[in-house]
Amino acid sequence: MSRHVAIVTDSTAYLPQRTMQRHGITAVPLTVVLGDQALDEGTEISTRSLAQALQKRRSVTTSRPSPQLFAETYRKVAESGATDIVSLHLSAELSGTYDAAVVAAREAPVPVRVVDTGMVAMALGFCALAAAGVAESGGTVDEAVTAAEKRASGTSAFFYVDTLDYLRRGGRIGAAQALLGSALAVKPLLQLGGGRIEPLEKVRTASKAIARLEELVAERAGGAPVDIAVHHLAAPDRASALAERLRGRLPGLGELHVSEVGAVIGAHTGPGLLGAVVSTR
Repeated sequence: MSRHVAIVTDSTAYLPQRTMQRHGITAVPLTVVLGDQALDEGTEISTRSLAQALQKRRSVTTSRPSPQLFAETYRKVAESGATDIVSLHLSAELSGTYDAAVVAAREAPVPVRVVDTGMVAMALGFCALAAAGVAESGGTVDEAVTAAEKRASGTSAFFYVDTLDYLRRGGRIGAAQALLGSALAVKPLLQLGGGRIEPLEKVRTASKAIARLEELVAERAGGAPVDIAVHHLAAPDRASALAERLRGRLPGLGELHVSEVGAVIGAHTGPGLLGAVVSTR
């Protein structure tokens, strides 16, 4: 019997549903708690509802999937014919999702390799796609994990936020605490490093910050073959403009994804987020 490696990730990869279906990727949803309602990301709460709640300063928190939900997912994937599972998740520095997956993997009906990618958003999504490509070609678990880890090592994520207040309230800014003293006077640029959100630069205006974001992506890409993702929350015009500028200046550009982030990331960044992921192919 030939072995079939299935790829599981979580909802913070923000992969389009049609892309996941095409590559046989399964996403386990994180939970967004809006007031007294617990809702699954990607299915039960819209980004518009999230943005409105945040702007009204309603209570919005997030939580990891339960080990039971992972166990059910692994069972269903195994029943569909998988003989092995590679489960790729957002940074363990940002969420307990990885830990929940590890707990569930111990009792799964087929072997499960759980990987902390250290990534989030399409930085995670590109890792899942790399692993899926290997799996689709008949590769082994080790080969799929290696492909994902290689993609992670060649991926950078930068983002601009209108305010650090949401990150501060969610306890997600880590070293970016150093920016808080001057948060009202600057527009912060942040990066994902070591699995955590870290300060990168402080820029005086939103327009200058967004221009600098473009420069950072171009510098990181160089002339290499890369895939790009532009993320936003309630800022579609900003995202479209950035994507078009990048399309015109990156000679090695492959795929270019433009999407609104889901509720889990949006809850911690707030409306106005503009992010860019650059991933070497």
